[in-house]
Amino acid sequence: MSIRRTTTPRRVVAAVSMAAALALAVTGCGGDTGETEKNPGSSSSKPTEEETGATDDTAAGENVDQNAKLAEVNGRDGLVMVVNEVKRDSGGFVTVSAVIKNGGDGIRSAGQWSGTESAVVAANPNSVAGATLIDKVGKKRYYVLRDTDGRCLCTTGLSAIQPDKSVSVFMQFPAPPSTTTEVDFTLPTFATASLKISG
Repeated sequence: MSIRRTTTPRRVVAAVSMAAALALAVTGCGGDTGETEKNPGSSSSKPTEEETGATDDTAAGENVDQNAKLAEVNGRDGLVMVVNEVKRDSGGFVTVSAVIKNGGDGIRSAGQWSGTESAVVAANPNSVAGATLIDKVGKKRYYVLRDTDGRCLCTTGLSAIQPDKSVSVFMQFPAPPSTTTEVDFTLPTFATASLKISG
């Protein structure tokens, strides 16, 4: 009788422990939707594609005034880039929005705008991942942000630009200090533009 009393509570404890373990396992697996948690307050986190609108064949942000002209710079073979907006966001990054127009008489490829870093080019073909911002006062160069898979937070999947056609592009960079209000912007094959940051 004393043995039965000892083993019965042990069986109950074992059953409760198993049920608790199963409940934890189900809770841990059941909440997975394939999305990572967003932590906008973290200084080390980078904006995700959902936060920035960055996807294949993306264009500039939705609320950009395409008629605004902060700068106009010439590129090779009749290409012209008009920068519409350089905006500092609360998430700790700066977004540059622009339009590239083919003013030449031939089809122009976007391949050279991905930069020269082989890993970046491989992950972001036909993109504007080669762009940089230079803070001359702080003596620092900023590169286009990338996610953990090496994909740039910028326009990707650009097709060849036909004559007299244009394409909207955007690039996101880590934000310079708030005291920096002007930066130099470069994109391969285009002249450097001095730009004022808004926001």
